[in-house]
Amino acid sequence: MRQTIHTAAIIGTGVIGASWATAFLARGMDVIATDPAAGAEQALRRTVAAQWAAMEQIGLSSGASPERLRFVASPEEAVVEVDFVQENGPERLDVKRDLFRRLDEAAPAHSPLATSTSTITISEFQDACTRHPERVVLGHPFNPPHLVPLVEVGGGKLTSEDAIERALAFYRAMGKHPIRLRRESKGHVANRLQAALWQEAFHLVSSGVASVADVDAAIAHGPGLRWSLLGPFLNLHLSGGPDGIGGLFDKPLWQATEGMWRDLGSLSVSPDLGNRVVAGIMEEIAARDPVELVRQRDDILVKLLKLKAATGGSLP
Repeated sequence: MRQTIHTAAIIGTGVIGASWATAFLARGMDVIATDPAAGAEQALRRTVAAQWAAMEQIGLSSGASPERLRFVASPEEAVVEVDFVQENGPERLDVKRDLFRRLDEAAPAHSPLATSTSTITISEFQDACTRHPERVVLGHPFNPPHLVPLVEVGGGKLTSEDAIERALAFYRAMGKHPIRLRRESKGHVANRLQAALWQEAFHLVSSGVASVADVDAAIAHGPGLRWSLLGPFLNLHLSGGPDGIGGLFDKPLWQATEGMWRDLGSLSVSPDLGNRVVAGIMEEIAARDPVELVRQRDDILVKLLKLKAATGGSLP
């Protein structure tokens, strides 16, 4: 019988960890957090307070309160009595191995150990857990996790099916939209798709096709609008007419698409290109307050999430 999750630990309270804390608190959970950085507790409480208005707009669960947040000195103290652990430490393998060894030794046997890692696979560090390596799972969010529903869930070579199913069920109960990774892949799914787009964005600027601002506009005012509703395959399906996606592959337009694949850029960001992109971004946001830009992004995300919820969550 699976245990109900009432208390969660947040290990690492940077941008992702703090956002996770807000998400868990908004669902009426007790949260115990820890981070070794100086001033981490004060920064975490300020972040939760700043994000709470957005959670009120989305809708709070019964008992939800920032007052249910407790900050402790060590990972061991944070996890000793919790039902779920969400780790958000640095993207360094040596840190992950040491941290998960400690978490595994201290956390109750029934508690899943989830990691927000973006690039390191579970199999690279779960064997550092000598008690229960089978409970280590991927729980990779998309920033900011207190607003964006996506969570990528998977396991490593030693992860049990039960641990994966428990993580999927937990994130669904949180109001998230978890997807299941059938095998490990560097960067998982969303970051790999994003990385492919970023590579071509840099290539278009590097080759003089478009400015930084115009590349941003091409996505924000074009396919990005559809991508908030439909994934790449479903977009293709609706573009295929009566025959759907299957009707595209033998048409000249599809051959042209594959021709573009062969023409996509492959590059590293040189100091010169990096400076050009930084200058382009500074020009793009010159008249905008960065804090206000984030606030506007989050306000629009909340409105979009409400619209999606009113129509069943998404079109698929």
